Amino acid sequence: MQLDDMQLGEKLRLGMRRLASGVGVLSTRKGDEKFAMTASSITSLSDDPASLLICVNKSAAIQPLLTKGQSISVSILGAQQENVSNKCAQKGAGSERFSVGKWVEEEVSNTPYLQDAQVVFFCDVDNDCYEYGTHQIVIGRLVDIFVPDINIDPLLYLDGAYRKIAG
Repeated sequence: MQLDDMQLGEKLRLGMRRLASGVGVLSTRKGDEKFAMTASSITSLSDDPASLLICVNKSAAIQPLLTKGQSISVSILGAQQENVSNKCAQKGAGSERFSVGKWVEEEVSNTPYLQDAQVVFFCDVDNDCYEYGTHQIVIGRLVDIFVPDINIDPLLYLDGAYRKIAG
């Protein structure tokens, strides 16, 4: 098979637009400063040890903090949280990311998370992160999970737009 006008990277981006994904917000803190970013590359890795795999662009402000032992949370967004996703995806938004949504802090690590998320995974970064191309592969070893008693109604991302599951 030969490449035509498009390079492989462009074709990959075009092809991946056809794969629906959940939308989450990865968050952490360093001292008094909080960090958050929208992420759609989140997946379960293992149930023993219970862990997640998260891919983070190396240019993200949060990326240098994702070192072994760092406490992080992954809040999986609901259909009503597009505004949170958009704010946490804005470049240069800094602490403004925490002006939208119901943010609270985990009691032990003070890691920020969204109280009204579909689910929140609390992890410690479990590896010296592996870099591949434009991204860093982060393994989060679960230390706790918050599953609120709410209807399951996730925010999805497909073909460059937010989607909802038709009920």
